[in-house]
Amino acid sequence: MLVIHELEEVTIGDLTPFDNITKDEKNAIGENAVAILLDGLVKKEEYYLLTLEFNKKETSNAKFASYIDKLEMILQMKLYEEQGYSDMYSDENKDLVKAGWIQKLIANGSKTISDLFVDYHKPSFNGNEVFDSITDYARDNNIKQCTQKQKIKDVKKY
Repeated sequence: MLVIHELEEVTIGDLTPFDNITKDEKNAIGENAVAILLDGLVKKEEYYLLTLEFNKKETSNAKFASYIDKLEMILQMKLYEEQGYSDMYSDENKDLVKAGWIQKLIANGSKTISDLFVDYHKPSFNGNEVFDSITDYARDNNIKQCTQKQKIKDVKKY
């Protein structure tokens, strides 16, 4: 399910709340992109149904896949930010920051773009303690440093 979803994003990109597009519009564009990509495959219908299942988020598999997808996005945004690739107050983002829903998140404590991603998406985890704790950890720690330490530990195993 996640692989098929990633095919969608390879085609249309990662559409975010900053793109000013509704969830229904995003789903329709993504479903169309997947249908085009799958055309000609023997199991195209089976794979396409996974896209629909992911978008509806009604099954436990779809919910879990959605959590993983959001978590990956949050962690990736945090890494981009730590590497200096994104700044909430850059000229590029100055108009985005003016949006009412973003101003509300800033008023509630979001200080960086990765904070915005965490604060915006955390409710979609529906209080799942595991995903909540991972996003809290990501928000409060240097992810790049954590991944470098883990690489060192992994190398020392061998």
